[in-house]
Amino acid sequence: MPTFVVSLRRLAALFLGLLMMAPPLAFAALTPVETVQIQATRATGSLLLLRGEGFQKDHQLRLEDDIQALQRAMQALQSDETLYRLHLQLIEELRRGVAFGPGEDSMPWRYPEELARALRDFLSALRTHPSASPTEVAAKVEYLAVQYLSRAYFGNFEIAREQPDTYLGQDERKLVPFIDQEMQGLAEDNPKLTKIQARWQYLRVALLDMNSQSSALVSASGRPFAPTTVDRHARALSEEWMALE
Repeated sequence: MPTFVVSLRRLAALFLGLLMMAPPLAFAALTPVETVQIQATRATGSLLLLRGEGFQKDHQLRLEDDIQALQRAMQALQSDETLYRLHLQLIEELRRGVAFGPGEDSMPWRYPEELARALRDFLSALRTHPSASPTEVAAKVEYLAVQYLSRAYFGNFEIAREQPDTYLGQDERKLVPFIDQEMQGLAEDNPKLTKIQARWQYLRVALLDMNSQSSALVSASGRPFAPTTVDRHARALSEEWMALE
């Protein structure tokens, strides 16, 4: 057998051995851009929860905490004038949502659409930042949670249909399988990642039941929506994700 063929086979065997010894795909460090994405979406979810659950004081305090967390995250990010302006516009819309006061009749009927646009515009600008994350797993989970809360309390969240290839233009039908794939790639021997994976398995069942393709505001299974449960688990998942090193 020619020497170069033997050498190639040995090289292939060595490469295969290195692959088998390599650790499984693990968590990639959270970028400042993804942190801002998560905080912006969490703040939006807190407003939906505040209005949907009757203006409870603890929900209002949580929203204010989320706005402060978003502002701190923005300070850690090198942003241009456009990005900073869009961040202020989102905060303005969040505060408008509080200023209307409790009760569905006190909220202009176009407000959910305006809130969704402010969030989408900000997230879209963030995704063009040079340090944008290639995966955005936790940001996608929080974005799905906002869609779920909006559908449970007010109606369908208006996604960015002009961006079908990004998570901003996708609902649970595309995002859940994508997140499944990302979660399966996480290292199995990291207890923190294993906990996140387990939480996701619980959360994905509710998200897949959202029934976004239907104009009727009912779940695919016919069971009542569970916005507070989805909010709690999505928030815990993103909190655990941000705490990873």
